[in-house]
Amino acid sequence: MPAPTDLAPDREAVQRHTIRTLMFTQVWGGVGLAAGATVGSLLAEEISGRVELAGLGGTFQTLGAALLAIPIATLAHRYGRRPSLTFAYAAAVLGALLIVVAAYLSSFSVFLVGSALLGSATGANSAARYAAADLALPTQRGRDLSLVVWVTTIGSVLGPNLAGPAEPLARAMHLDVLAGPFVVSAAALAVAGVVMWTRLRPDPLVVSRQLSDTVHTSGKGSLSRGVAALRASRRALAGVVIMALGHAVMVSVMVMTPLHMRHGHASLVVVGLVISGHILGMFAFAPVMGMAVDRLGAPKVAFAGGLLLVAATTVAGAAAQGYSHGLAIALFLLGLGWSAAFVSGSVLLVGGVAIVERPAAQGISDLVMGLTAACGGALAGVVLEHAGFAPLAHIALIGALVIIAVSVTAIRASAGLRPGGTSG
Repeated sequence: MPAPTDLAPDREAVQRHTIRTLMFTQVWGGVGLAAGATVGSLLAEEISGRVELAGLGGTFQTLGAALLAIPIATLAHRYGRRPSLTFAYAAAVLGALLIVVAAYLSSFSVFLVGSALLGSATGANSAARYAAADLALPTQRGRDLSLVVWVTTIGSVLGPNLAGPAEPLARAMHLDVLAGPFVVSAAALAVAGVVMWTRLRPDPLVVSRQLSDTVHTSGKGSLSRGVAALRASRRALAGVVIMALGHAVMVSVMVMTPLHMRHGHASLVVVGLVISGHILGMFAFAPVMGMAVDRLGAPKVAFAGGLLLVAATTVAGAAAQGYSHGLAIALFLLGLGWSAAFVSGSVLLVGGVAIVERPAAQGISDLVMGLTAACGGALAGVVLEHAGFAPLAHIALIGALVIIAVSVTAIRASAGLRPGGTSG
């Protein structure tokens, strides 16, 4: 079906086309991100030769997503969602290819640069949820945003299970077997970028400005306006804190789980299955979270997310090395808690700022979320090396408790507000 091209496009028609396009690109983006998730820490350990550096690949990927959030947001503010998201996928393709080169050269510095650029795919997938909300009605923001998050399940669950089949591909290319999944990542992310550039027409952010009679301004000063908007809205600020802490808790535990399992002699196939279950929890139930936000309100869903993260970190802390049913359950709950925090926090942010400040405020939010998670990932390797997996899980538990406290405050402040994060 061709994209609508009217000068005054119908809002519902454009929104339907936008959601379809974003859902398609999210599948490929999910494959691109998740294909290397299973082996990233293992490749980092192999190249560096040091266990305490194994988490730096995930850390730099998260850091890259954070730092690239600002350019992505600036491009969106100036030109719309289509150029900004296409740029993000293009940078991620380059990152995946650099990781392949790093494996070939056994260069840890090249590996870290590639990991940082690959983080741009996380930025693209994160920004896509905001693109889904640009034209969504206030009472349907949770649903539309969560649909785009949900469809990532397909690619993200498939991606980790490509670690085994990618081995013959790596051998055929005379590469380390751990580099094979990143070849798959590069191809999948390239597909996502091409589809984004050719199909996201008209641009949902541009249309939303037209329909709201918002005067488009240059990018100059947009970030400072975004900061001011967040400072002026406690609801939006709560959303940022909830997303940042939820992401940090999830990343710090998830990136070390493959090492915890491999040190207990679990196979790559088993590790891939556990990570797939984790990613299933992250994305598969997003529509449920979105509908809950629209019905009950974002703060209550954030509270539930905090409880799930408490349960996940508690169970993970009790799991022995290698595979255990408890660890598999913990990783699933970890993903589910992240989903609740991610969807509810996103809706709190979108509903708390005006359309003209949204790209900048969203970019700052993703920057904070990424930096917080990067710190968590960096510390995770050190804690695992010197203290173990259980203390790491218990430290992450503290972040989950803070999410509960922030959500309780937001629930108390939400009297008189409609569910979904908007005022009446």
